[in-house]
Amino acid sequence: MKVIKYSGDIVDFNPLKLKQSLIKSGASPTVVATILGAIQKEIYEGISTKQIYKMAFGLLKKASNSHAARYNLKEAIRLLGPAGFFFEKYIARLFASEQYETRTNITLQGKCVSHEIDVLIKKDQIISMVECKFHMGKDANSDVKVPMYILSRLNDLKDKQHTIFSGKESISKCWIVTNNRFTADAIAFAKCSGLNLLSWNYPENNNISTKNADNNLYPVTCLTTLSLAEKDRLLVLDLILVKEILHNSDCLEKIGLSSNRIKNVLKEASELCEYM
Repeated sequence: MKVIKYSGDIVDFNPLKLKQSLIKSGASPTVVATILGAIQKEIYEGISTKQIYKMAFGLLKKASNSHAARYNLKEAIRLLGPAGFFFEKYIARLFASEQYETRTNITLQGKCVSHEIDVLIKKDQIISMVECKFHMGKDANSDVKVPMYILSRLNDLKDKQHTIFSGKESISKCWIVTNNRFTADAIAFAKCSGLNLLSWNYPENNNISTKNADNNLYPVTCLTTLSLAEKDRLLVLDLILVKEILHNSDCLEKIGLSSNRIKNVLKEASELCEYM
């Protein structure tokens, strides 16, 4: 059976891929089998992968809000847009979870011009700049022009000293992060030039998806018990991660939730963050 991807490409329906994504949500084998069976009965020739995703998400939500939230991770990261400002904060949280010191949205003077830096990180006395390339489109990729351009920015900054974390310091490394993917040429150029890349699926075993699962870094936009407007209010309050809600539950009252809804949100958040 043929299905239509977000890009418009027509491919064979892959039930194994769907099954694996359902297993990653934390759903039990019984629930996975039930959902897979229900979807296979409903799909038809030429159905879109978007529609299949919506069906799977809806069925998961009926079984467990936290499983649906986990299944929704990639879309939840996209909801940190459209400008990408909250995506930058999310990436700073990701590095902080790995014992980096972080700074966000800093302007530094290079040898030739000034530069707005999305995130600066420091660990073991090494300071790196982190440039975030956020894409709203599900099939948008970062091509080779991205690392070529950012390398020129690093070269303009690294020969100067800056006041960042403590006194005069130099930037010596660079990360480029995207919520989607890098093209093969972008990866090749970055490897050759000593740039670090991080995307949804790269590097293979240490990417945004795996880092998130390993450290419970689910963004608040994952939560199925909140509306889009309520998620936006939490982001404005600088509550980026689900686990931050668990340590600051008063924020839910601040955004206007009733006591019963607060209980439901905290239940979902707790189940999401306690999943291993």
